[in-house]
Amino acid sequence: MSAPDYGHAFTLWRDHAPDWHAYTHHAFVEGLRKGDLPRANFLHYLRQDYIFLIHFARAWALAAAKGETLAEIQAASATVQALANVEMPLHVQICAEAGIDAGELEATEEAAANLAYTRYVLEAGYSGDFLDLMAALAPCVLGYGEIGARLKGSGGPYADWIETYAGADYQDLCRDVGALIDSALRHRLGPDWTALPRAAHLAQRFATATRLEVGFWQMGLDGA
Repeated sequence: MSAPDYGHAFTLWRDHAPDWHAYTHHAFVEGLRKGDLPRANFLHYLRQDYIFLIHFARAWALAAAKGETLAEIQAASATVQALANVEMPLHVQICAEAGIDAGELEATEEAAANLAYTRYVLEAGYSGDFLDLMAALAPCVLGYGEIGARLKGSGGPYADWIETYAGADYQDLCRDVGALIDSALRHRLGPDWTALPRAAHLAQRFATATRLEVGFWQMGLDGA
């Protein structure tokens, strides 16, 4: 399938991220698509992803604090709400069905790949500006959207997970985030931002976060 239209910056960054295909077509993702990923590996990933989303929500809250326009603050805040009220409850539900209660889920020890990725994103926000944070956050939000769109209708034991990211609500979120990034770039750097040295720095932020996404999938594939 062709790349989904999540905005101009996403298209540029995606095409210049060497590990993008390795991320969106990882063996873990293919296991979800084919339905042959061992359940234990999926639950290990899901527990780590629950902890990841806690930090991810914090990063989006930081984006709201660093926003310069009402639209940026509203979009970042809406993403925090989506993470806290849609994605994380799905994790709780699936884990509960597998006998992992909320307390056990909260007590999950972070894997090294989880620590590396979440702290990279948060550091981008602490040491950089709104654009640094957006570039570091984008691979997760938009990559899952692309994966969901590609895997849509696969069926099998992971259909609920797939449909969460393939569904209209999440796809709308991806388009909104893509538009937010494009608007933020124009607002701060002007319409010709791609010709500025800063563009290469932001593309590298995106590429690094993409590489860390590959490591996160591999953590799930390796298991506990």
